[in-house]
Amino acid sequence: MTQSRSGRGALRLAAAVTATLALAAGLLTATVTPAAAVAAGPVIDQNFADPDVMKVGRTYYAYATNSDGRHIRWATSTDLVTWSVQDSDALPTLGAWADPDWSFPPGGSGDHGVWAPEVFATGPRSYVMWYTAHDRASGKQCIGAATATAPGGPFVPRDTSLVCTPETGGAIDASSFTENGRRYMLWKNDGNCCAQDTWLHLQQVSADGLRRTGAETELIKQNKPFEGTLVEAPTLWKHGSTYVLFYSANFFGNGSYLSGYATSTSLRGPYTKANAPLMTTDAFAGSVRGPGGQDVVVGPDGTDRIVFHGWNPGFTYRAMYSQRLDWQGSRPIVAGAKVRYEAEDATFTRANARYAAGGASNGVVVGGIDFDDSRVTFTVYVPRAGSYRLYTRYANGSDAGAASHTLSVNGAAAGTVDYPVTGWDNWQVSERTVTLRAGNNTISYGKGANFAELDAIDIA
Repeated sequence: MTQSRSGRGALRLAAAVTATLALAAGLLTATVTPAAAVAAGPVIDQNFADPDVMKVGRTYYAYATNSDGRHIRWATSTDLVTWSVQDSDALPTLGAWADPDWSFPPGGSGDHGVWAPEVFATGPRSYVMWYTAHDRASGKQCIGAATATAPGGPFVPRDTSLVCTPETGGAIDASSFTENGRRYMLWKNDGNCCAQDTWLHLQQVSADGLRRTGAETELIKQNKPFEGTLVEAPTLWKHGSTYVLFYSANFFGNGSYLSGYATSTSLRGPYTKANAPLMTTDAFAGSVRGPGGQDVVVGPDGTDRIVFHGWNPGFTYRAMYSQRLDWQGSRPIVAGAKVRYEAEDATFTRANARYAAGGASNGVVVGGIDFDDSRVTFTVYVPRAGSYRLYTRYANGSDAGAASHTLSVNGAAAGTVDYPVTGWDNWQVSERTVTLRAGNNTISYGKGANFAELDAIDIA
C-alpha cells in the first residue's frame, strides 16, 4: 500500500538534510553522532513560515505563508539544502471571496492573513493550491483553492471558498493526504479566535482537489496542558500500518509553540495523542524557538524528513528548518530533539512511583531509591550509535546535601549522576554524556549518595 501527503505529492516528497551538521550550543558533545545533531542553521534563513514541499522532476518546491508583500512565498532546490527564494508571488491575486487588504498585526509586517499553502499535482502541468485568507462576508479566515500550469504559478484563484465555517471560528491550515487513489483534506476550525474548541478535521475531496465530498470527521482537539488553547497545522503521514497525525499547538508568536503527534490504526481514528510533545523550544535546547507548522516528506535518499519553521533569536521572522525523522515503531524521533522517557514507565525494583506536586512531568515520579538493590531501568531507543546527551530530571531534598545515583548503560557501570540540593518537588536537570548503541539500550539508576527522586529522562 502506498501513500503520500498530497501536495507533498504522490511522489513521496522531499526534505533531505545532507548538509554538514554542526553542534547546537550546549546540546551535544563533540563526539556526538550526526544523527543526533541539530542542523547548523535553518535551510531558509528568512521569513518562510508554515512550509509545504513538493517535488516535480528533479526540483523541489517549497511554499510558505505570506510575507514581504507576497501572498505566498516560494523557493526551489535541487538538493533540499541550498534553496533559492523566488522574487515572484505564487498567488498574485486572491479569490473574489477574500479581502486582500485585511491586516493581521501579530503576524508581522506585510501579513494580510494569507497563510499555510498546500500545493499538489493533479496531472501533467496541473497544480492545485489550497490557501487560507480573510473572508469578506463573515470576517473569519477561510480556505480557498487556486490552479496553475506550473509549480511556481502564477496560481489563479477560484471565486468561491472551499471551506468556510464562520460558526466555528472559520477554517485554516489545509493539508492533504492520498491513499488508494483517494485524496483527503485536513484542516482546523479556527475556534481559538472566539473561545471555541479547535478541531482537526478530515474529509475526502474530488480528484482535482476543488470540491469536498463524503463525510467530514473530527479527529482531535486541544485537551492537553502543553497545547494551550489550540491545535492546528495538521499533517497526516502513514508509517507502516499506522496513521500518524502531526500537529502544532499553543501560541504561534513565541517560544511556547510546539509540534505534537497522535496515532491511529484507522484513517478516521480514533487517534491517541502522545503524552509529550514531539518538538519544543526546550527539546532543541533553545537552538530552535517555537518549532511548528511542520510537514513530513521523503528525501532523495529515501529517508523521512520533517520540515518546520522556528523563530529567529529576535523573534522577528520564522525561518525554515529540516531534520531527519527516524522511527521507533510508530513513534517519530526528530534528529537533535530530546526524546522523553517518564520514570513511572521505567522498570523499577525496591523503589516506588508517587503522584507529585510541583510540576513533575506527567505528574508522577519515582522515589524510594534508597537501598543497595534499588533500580530504575529505562529502555531507550536511538537510531544510530554514538555519544548522546542524557538529561535527568530530579529533585533532591536530602538534609545531608548533594546526592547521586549510580549509573549503568547496557549493563556496564558508567559512573554517577550527581544532584545538588533542590528541595523536594523542585524538579531540575542534571546533564551528562552517555555512549549508546543503535537500537534499544538500557540506562539504569541505582542508590548513590543520600536521596533523590527521578521524574523523567531525555535523550538527545
